[in-house]
Amino acid sequence: MLGRLLEGTTLTERIWWGAGLFAASSLISLAAVTAVLVALPVDYFRAGPVAAEWPRSPLLRWGWRIGKNILGLALIVLGLLLSLPGVPGQGLLTMVIGLILLDFPGKRGIERRLVARPAVLGAINRVRARFHRPPMEL
Repeated sequence: MLGRLLEGTTLTERIWWGAGLFAASSLISLAAVTAVLVALPVDYFRAGPVAAEWPRSPLLRWGWRIGKNILGLALIVLGLLLSLPGVPGQGLLTMVIGLILLDFPGKRGIERRLVARPAVLGAINRVRARFHRPPMEL
């Protein structure tokens, strides 16, 4: 579809299209990561189960879980791409958000190890401080 849209354009116009798409996707990723980090409770990464409120209807509950896991996988893939050298963006933070959304055994331990890195925890706490939220507690 994008190929047809760019059909008949010059190289300069294609570069501008690419730069615009890159900028838009980076801004969307940054906004999503920021929204989730600000909304997380302070003690999310502490030991213990996290109680989530699920919809009452089994159909809604399964739809929610499937959608949440698909979004989590997409964010992990996006985070991997943003972690590549030369690609600006919040790669590790995007992967943390993706992990938070996924449901699998051992998830909490992986999240804690990733967030325990000083650079990741510092970035999370800087984002939270900008929105007047207390720092995360490990």
